[in-house]
Amino acid sequence: MRYIPHTAHDIAEMLATLGVNSVDDLFAHLPPDLRSQAAINLPTGASEIAVRTRLTSLAQTNHSGPEVLSFLGAGAYPHFSPAVVDHIIQRSEFATAYTPYQPEVSQGTLQAIFEFQSLVTTLFGLDVANASMYDGASATAEAVLMAKRILPERATVLVSRALHPQYRQVIHTYLDGVPGVQIVEMPWGLDGRIDAGTLEQQLGPQVACVAVGYPNVFGVVEDVATLSAVTHQAGALLVTATTEAVALGLLKAPGEVGADIAVAEGQSFGIPVSYGGPGVGLFACRERFVRNMPGRLVGETLDHEGRRGFVLTLATREQHIRRERATSNICTNQGLVALAATVFLCLMGKQGLRALAERNVTKSHYTRDLLLQGGTASQQFAAPFFNEFVVQVNNARAAWQRAKEHNLIAGVVLEDWYPELKDCLLLCVTETHTRGEIELLAEAFRTKNEG
Repeated sequence: MRYIPHTAHDIAEMLATLGVNSVDDLFAHLPPDLRSQAAINLPTGASEIAVRTRLTSLAQTNHSGPEVLSFLGAGAYPHFSPAVVDHIIQRSEFATAYTPYQPEVSQGTLQAIFEFQSLVTTLFGLDVANASMYDGASATAEAVLMAKRILPERATVLVSRALHPQYRQVIHTYLDGVPGVQIVEMPWGLDGRIDAGTLEQQLGPQVACVAVGYPNVFGVVEDVATLSAVTHQAGALLVTATTEAVALGLLKAPGEVGADIAVAEGQSFGIPVSYGGPGVGLFACRERFVRNMPGRLVGETLDHEGRRGFVLTLATREQHIRRERATSNICTNQGLVALAATVFLCLMGKQGLRALAERNVTKSHYTRDLLLQGGTASQQFAAPFFNEFVVQVNNARAAWQRAKEHNLIAGVVLEDWYPELKDCLLLCVTETHTRGEIELLAEAFRTKNEG
């Protein structure tokens, strides 16, 4: 069936109303040389069956799903998602909902956001959480901007170089338009963590905040309690960013170890790895900073009849308040993805999330030990790690490529992000990997080493 929204008669009526003879006349003010370059060389239309056949043949050139054994992590993690998550988010009242511009009429959407915020505050050990962050990377950049608003007289931001490279890139992009701000990257120590002594040397009255990964990009668990003590002594704020949110089921909450603002990527909570998206940013802070927080904040109240209800308590977008007082221009409501994370966390509960995190730790450490015992790899960093770790192997790029030819993705070649980590691979193991698959990885490494 063809979709033609306007008939020739419709178009003629619109052109007559506008007082022009043709659609081309609408673009007559553009220089002819530009108009000549604007033509799109599209093939003639095809039937539905021809299009489906062509797209199917293109899709079959990809390797995915059961045919590929992947140990990729580095910001997007394979986790099992209960069927009820999809069942709930596919209900029409949720799947088709958009940003509630008259929010109090959308009690179901507001309650879902309220429950999401409540879960995030519990997860982070902080006072207040927001909603509608795009993803972990942009939430991290928003957190740094927020710290700068809280301490406007301070112009330096310290960012751990062991924070995910893409998160650091987004921070640089966000701050590029803020005059006078300087971003200084902090190196990691031999164990893969930031050294508190090195941090103390870089801190001073000019530093607004320190941003660190928890865990960092190498899967290493930073000593956030020590870093926060040093940071606060200098009067700066500490921002933690977590790419693998399942880790928070086992690690101490960021707020408990001194973080002022904590953010994370919520993709691990019931959201599949889907070509890089969608994601959902988790964002929480201490209550005294709430007026500088971006995004939306839903609160609980009672109506005039004493019934429980929900209201949009805080909206920081410039569309809602005076431009000069806006703290964010986030335009998209991540409500559906946030709902998926909410359902997942409610199903898991505290003990379930902890048990899931423990399985991830157990399997990743088993994998690490198996690789080291085989003599095919050496451990790069000695600090504690969650479900990702870095190993050094001979000619890592060639080894990775050989594994790929056998439909095995042996993590990430870190040299692309960190030239100094030559011949290092970042491997991730979650509850989705079986013992047999882990042993296949170890066998592939042994084969590479022998070859």
